[in-house]
Amino acid sequence: MSTIVTDINQLDPDGTYTYADYLLWRIEERLELIKGKIFKMSPAPSLMHQRISTQLQGTLFNYLKSSSCDLFSAPFDVRLYNEKKSKLAFKEIFTVVQPDLCVVCDENKLDEKGCLGAPDLIIEILSPGNSMKEKNEKFNLYEESGVREYWLVEPLVNTIYMYVLNESGRYVGLKPATTILTSSIFPDLEINLEEIFQQ
Repeated sequence: MSTIVTDINQLDPDGTYTYADYLLWRIEERLELIKGKIFKMSPAPSLMHQRISTQLQGTLFNYLKSSSCDLFSAPFDVRLYNEKKSKLAFKEIFTVVQPDLCVVCDENKLDEKGCLGAPDLIIEILSPGNSMKEKNEKFNLYEESGVREYWLVEPLVNTIYMYVLNESGRYVGLKPATTILTSSIFPDLEINLEEIFQQ
């Protein structure tokens, strides 16, 4: 019988865990599960991170409020699986992430626990502690899970890198946005990056 876990030291850092295990964790630290492996999330986001997230959230909220898409911000559990495989039961899901922001346009993917399946758009804001995870593990993860568009926000250079899923299921990197960002999946969305990165 599974037991509630209240301390991260009760977990084996080299172990492999499922979503069913994750549901039993009552740990203060925020954790993500990527292909069964535990990843500690960065400490509370910096002031700059929070301001950028708030600006993006406000812009996207205003854009999406008359659409059928929903916008969510962390902490919000997104359970992912390889799109090339069938939808799996909770106990067989090995990935749970909490993107900074995500947009879901298929309400069938939403339930009381969050999102099951790939959001249409995921936005991750880089910070010194999580840069390599976002650039490597999560890039590959979001690609294979079928996330249609992935924005990687780099506050240190006031730039957003946008990746769009092509017909072969691979990400294509578009020209980095430094002034105006236009979305591929929301063609009439334009974001002024001077407003997003203002301090």
